Amino acid sequence: MFLLLVLVFLVTPIVELYLIVQVAGEVGVLNTIALLVLVSAVGAWLVRREGLGILRRAQEEMAQGRVPGRELVDGLLVLFGGALMLTPGFATDALGLSLLFPPTRALLRAVASRWFGRRMESGRTTMAWRVDLGGQGPEGPIDVESWRDDDPPSRPELGPDS
Repeated sequence: MFLLLVLVFLVTPIVELYLIVQVAGEVGVLNTIALLVLVSAVGAWLVRREGLGILRRAQEEMAQGRVPGRELVDGLLVLFGGALMLTPGFATDALGLSLLFPPTRALLRAVASRWFGRRMESGRTTMAWRVDLGGQGPEGPIDVESWRDDDPPSRPELGPDS
């Protein structure tokens, strides 16, 4: 984890500055700034378009009584891509755009799904939420923890379909 943080906070800005200087040397400073602004504007438009499409598909899934799992993952990837597009630089813009285009996002979603699936199977990931029913429940706040199908929760009112 420490290596990842070093990469993100130290190496990424150095790479971005290097790329910006190289591009500015080739096409000029004003053209480089214009290109960075243009890519950010296109990215903002793509985030809005893709985000609204994902929201519509998620609503359709919920209307049919299904959990919109794929749409939730797509939404997170688009959100992360939008955050990368806000970061000035060509490398982060390239990664952000790859998360915004549906074909490359589908590839990255498959990779991420396999990675998370392996983590869940190995038991290295734990998830816990605290749900506050606002005093409507008989016992107030309820602790909800993740469980596997073969290990249901001990409280019958919190079945796997809840």
